[in-house]
Amino acid sequence: MDHSRSGRSEKVTGYYALFCDVVDDFLHGRVLYREDHLKLAREAHARADLVLAGALEPANAPPLVFREEKPGAAESFACRDPYVINGFVRKGYVRLWTVAAGGETAGPESAAEFAT
Repeated sequence: MDHSRSGRSEKVTGYYALFCDVVDDFLHGRVLYREDHLKLAREAHARADLVLAGALEPANAPPLVFREEKPGAAESFACRDPYVINGFVRKGYVRLWTVAAGGETAGPESAAEFAT
């Protein structure tokens, strides 16, 4: 999406949050795949796709926040995430994060969902 300001065109980038519904034994089972998951997250952050990642307490469904024009990077991350690939995620979804303060407003793409 392009918006004009002061006679120039610029892309509007949005924020998308990736949420995952994880299996009951996620905390125990993820141990084998944690380093690969963190490597994938660090690579996405280095490309500036991933803005924030971390754990909620309890650490059973951590959201990941991506900054992009459409939810493609978040969806791509989910498809390559070892937790998803190895069955620790029952269902995941990507939601547009409407920023009220501290960032740019987002584009028109609203949500995506995936199931494993």
